Amino acid sequence: MPVTRGAKKKLRQDKKRERQNRLIKKSVKVAIKQFRLSPNPKDLAKVMSLLDKAKNKKVYHPNKVSRLKSGLSKFHLRKESITLNKTKIKPLKKTPRKIKSGV
Repeated sequence: MPVTRGAKKKLRQDKKRERQNRLIKKSVKVAIKQFRLSPNPKDLAKVMSLLDKAKNKKVYHPNKVSRLKSGLSKFHLRKESITLNKTKIKPLKKTPRKIKSGV
């Protein structure tokens, strides 16, 4: 329990900052979860923006933010390429082989 006036003020500040940081982290986690469920460029931009804001407010370490952003963009590219491949690939028709007659 803080005794001095300065220590009491510091405790109040720490509690307030903890609440704010928790709120920011929660919003980032929710945005990432929503993006992973239905990846699209709009949600990716939203998540990137939230991560940058959290980094600027020193909620997350810059290296963690860059690691998360890299992983999310790779995830988006993988999902995008899978959906593109599904639309492009057509099943091959089996055609009978032509047999060449004797030499």
